[in-house]
Amino acid sequence: MRVATYLVPAAPGDKDNGECGVYYFGQGQGGSVQANLDRWIGQFLQADGKPSPKAAKTSTETIHGLKVTTVDVSGAYTGMGGPMAGAGPAKAGYRLLGAIAEGPEGSLFFKFTGPANTVAANQAAFQKMIQSLRPAGKAA
Repeated sequence: MRVATYLVPAAPGDKDNGECGVYYFGQGQGGSVQANLDRWIGQFLQADGKPSPKAAKTSTETIHGLKVTTVDVSGAYTGMGGPMAGAGPAKAGYRLLGAIAEGPEGSLFFKFTGPANTVAANQAAFQKMIQSLRPAGKAA
């Protein structure tokens, strides 16, 4: 499921590193784009303790023939949780940049989370990575 994990060094003033996970489940696997966006956004709470759907920014574009949906959400990060990972206390001041690239052989999922300053300091690099995506067999 998880193809790669990139640790992103903490920006000055942040104590935690960021993490960018890349996932591939296979053709027709991994759930719908909307289900993944909803789950990722649902991992954040706002200052009033409420869920984050209204605070999240999503967009869809075509990059080199691939439909790519992105999300940007900030708040208190509750983490993955679920049966394989215990949910710890929410981490305030976190941010998530996510992208789902829908390809002919299945979707690729990119999830970059960390302290908001660390994510902001690396946002351009994340976007550059997403802009570099191409379908298999298409050269840069």
